Amino acid sequence: MLEMAKQFEMNPNRRLLQGKVVATLFFEPSTRTRLSFETAANRLGARVIGFSDPKATSSSKGETLKDTIMMVSNYADIIVMRHYLEGAARYASEVAPVPIVNAGDGANQHPSQTMLDLYSIYKTQGTLENLNIFLVGDLKYGRTVHSLLMA
Repeated sequence: MLEMAKQFEMNPNRRLLQGKVVATLFFEPSTRTRLSFETAANRLGARVIGFSDPKATSSSKGETLKDTIMMVSNYADIIVMRHYLEGAARYASEVAPVPIVNAGDGANQHPSQTMLDLYSIYKTQGTLENLNIFLVGDLKYGRTVHSLLMA
């Protein structure tokens, strides 16, 4: 996967997702993660739909996560989701007929950030083997740390 990331970095405007629709569903605030996914999807040729304010969606009227995911999957080829509940992305992946990308779920995980962190380490160190990595910050609730430790 790191080699694939390197290929994308060398040629960021490949149209691999031409004709595809990427839905970004952000049930909690995000700037960098949401814009990163949307920019990447656009550069790869996809159309982007979605929301960054759940108050402006039917979920604010009581629509369940399952119903939201099922409805959006009728429009999208893949769903990128950030949710405030731990395990929401896993649940979405179990009910969705399209792939789900976990862009952060509660204090649980943030695997997409971990992929970026691992690639950055790989680029600067040339390897991911036999490295000592020092982690600081919110080690209990910091989802980026949880994902990085699992990697």
